[in-house]
Parts: sequence; C-alpha cells; structure tokens
Amino acid sequence: MDILLLSNGKIAGNQHVMEFASEAVVEQIKRTGAKNLVLIPYAVIRSSHDDRVALVQETFDALGLDCNVTGLHRAEDPVKAIQEAEGILVSGGNTWVLNKTLHDLGLVGPIRKAVLEQGTPYIGWSAGTNIACPTIRTTNDMPIITGAVLSSLNLVPFQINPHYLEANVEGHMGETRDERIQEFLEINQYEPVVGIPEGTWLHLLNGELSYHTANGKPLKLFSHGKDPVYYTAEQSIQFLMAHSC
Repeated sequence: MDILLLSNGKIAGNQHVMEFASEAVVEQIKRTGAKNLVLIPYAVIRSSHDDRVALVQETFDALGLDCNVTGLHRAEDPVKAIQEAEGILVSGGNTWVLNKTLHDLGLVGPIRKAVLEQGTPYIGWSAGTNIACPTIRTTNDMPIITGAVLSSLNLVPFQINPHYLEANVEGHMGETRDERIQEFLEINQYEPVVGIPEGTWLHLLNGELSYHTANGKPLKLFSHGKDPVYYTAEQSIQFLMAHSC
C-alpha cells in the first residue's frame, strides 16, 4: 500500500493543490509508475467537479509528471473505473457528502480492495483524509445532508482530525478544537485522534506509517485520560498502526 493523507490542499504561497507535499507526490508517482489517475471529487460543493479535476491536472502538469487525471463523476461505471485506475485521488470538500456518495455508489469495498490488496496508490486531502479513517466522526465539516453515513474506508486504524488548529480565537465563546476532540474521547475512549495541522501529511507505505511537515508543525495525538502528546517528523508513530478500534 502507498497512501498519502494530507491535512489540506494548499498553504499560504502555494499556487497548486498538494504543492506543499509535491516531493512526496512525485516520489509516489515515480515509485508506483501510475499514469492514469482517477479523482473522486464528490466532496466539492462550492465549485464544479470538472473544475476540480482541471485544478488537480494542473498540479501534475506543473510537477512535470506524465499523468492523466479523470473525474470519477464522468465514469459510466464508477466501480470499474476504480478497479482500472492506476492511482486514486480524493479531493477535499464536505466529508459527509463524500462519504455518503461512496456508500451510495457501492465504492467503499472496491476502493479498499484497490488500495489495500492491489496496491493502487492513494492520495487524499482534507475530506479525502477523513474518509481514510474507520469513521468520519472527527471531521470538522457540517452534516449538510440527511441519511449521513459514519463508517468509512478504514485504511488506517485510528481517527484523524485534518486542518487541526491549536488556537483560542478572541471573542469566540464556543469550544476549541481541543475541547471538541476531548468530547469525542469521552464517548469513544479507545479511539485515539491524530490532529494534523495545515501543511502536514501522513504516509503509509507497505504498513510503515510516518509523519511529514512542510512547515515544522508537529502532529498532536489525543488519547482518553492522557495529556495530548506532540510528535515531530523525526519521531516514530508506527505504534498507531497497532491500534484497533
């Protein structure tokens, strides 16, 4: 398996989606030889799916990679398109809409098989990272649809909070991100949450998990009954793969 899970699509100063993790993206594409990539754009709400495909194609063009990006929304048979894809990309947007659409179209099983059994490379950011968890319960997004589904791809055995922000906003009287995660842990005491801030990503390669950052920001691990722990890119986080929800 070769899985890149980015906290977000862009950071300040970036022109292209995934630019801050471009070295990792280039290495993955060259390592796997993937050329025909399928983008899953279902999370995109405020722009068109075709526009998102074009933006991602621009990224690969700018990186000098000979890759062709097609949108899964254009496929006559989405399951077959996933089965034949040489790489799977999952855009950010609204996690609830994305996850429900994958379930509605019968794509959860085919994506898991492609990534975990066939070794199809996977790159997700924001919502595309949320769905790699066992469930999407630690997304920051609003459930803007009815009939929302919680279980997801379960590519990693722990929960992730992308766009993690450790901050107290002046004048804001609601719960902080840390407090929301602590609420999750009070109810789900055996499910650690990994907070990955903007400009960072997780890489799962053949069962080996590592953390990477373009700006030096650490990962923050939340566990029930314990103080949060920070991990830098130099520290091992492989123990998270031994966790079982």
